[in-house]
Amino acid sequence: MTDDLIHDPQGGMPRLLEIMRRLRDPQTGCPWDVEQDFATIAPYTIEEAYEVGDAIEREAWDELKGELGDLLFQSVFHAQMAEEKGFFTFQQVADTMSDKMVGRHPHVFGDESRDKSADQQTQDWETIKATERAARKRGGVLDDVALNLPALMRGQKLQKRAARVGFDWPNIGEVIDKIAEEATELAEARDSLPQEKIEEEMGDLLFVMANLARHLKVDAETALRKANSKFTRRFHYIEQALEKREKTPEDSDLVEMDALWNEAKTKGL
Repeated sequence: MTDDLIHDPQGGMPRLLEIMRRLRDPQTGCPWDVEQDFATIAPYTIEEAYEVGDAIEREAWDELKGELGDLLFQSVFHAQMAEEKGFFTFQQVADTMSDKMVGRHPHVFGDESRDKSADQQTQDWETIKATERAARKRGGVLDDVALNLPALMRGQKLQKRAARVGFDWPNIGEVIDKIAEEATELAEARDSLPQEKIEEEMGDLLFVMANLARHLKVDAETALRKANSKFTRRFHYIEQALEKREKTPEDSDLVEMDALWNEAKTKGL
């Protein structure tokens, strides 16, 4: 067996597929790679997807190439395991994706007009996806919303799917009223009910907040990630400001740290 392709810096996709095949070889491959299965690799796949998102959010373009490569490798890993079991090949994965994109873009690859708004194209996309789901003959309206999505993202997708069949509040005002109702129930649960019930009421409130985001055409997961980043930036500012005063957050108090927080806000952090 020649290693020319393995060591070819311009080997591209064939090189990566061969590397993966060699890593999984039961006789000569890497013991760790050989031991893995779909379930053990799935968490790494999810992690790599988030690292791609993180690089984009930080505009770390030098890092993005590597993160995209890591995510691509996850697809190659899953496809190699699938080929070993006779399920499908990487080529079939690529062909399936190409067929899907061509089918979902008749205004680009077919005879439909491109003269329509982005909103109309989104509606057309959802119509095509609904037709595909119907063809797969899966059960209920919510059945193919992935279980392993982050909870906030999945909540928004569940509500979006239910809204397509008319199960939705007709206006934002009713959603906001429901938020107030759920917040009251949470406050009451905090004072009188067991932790399990408090958790349930907290979940109800978060679920309605995700619905409000959907009505406002905001991606709830993205909004919360940005809020997390903003909190991190401002808290780092507090730590750095305290360090200049030869202090740590433990040496400070809420009044001082809150003043520094507001200072960070005025600086646009």
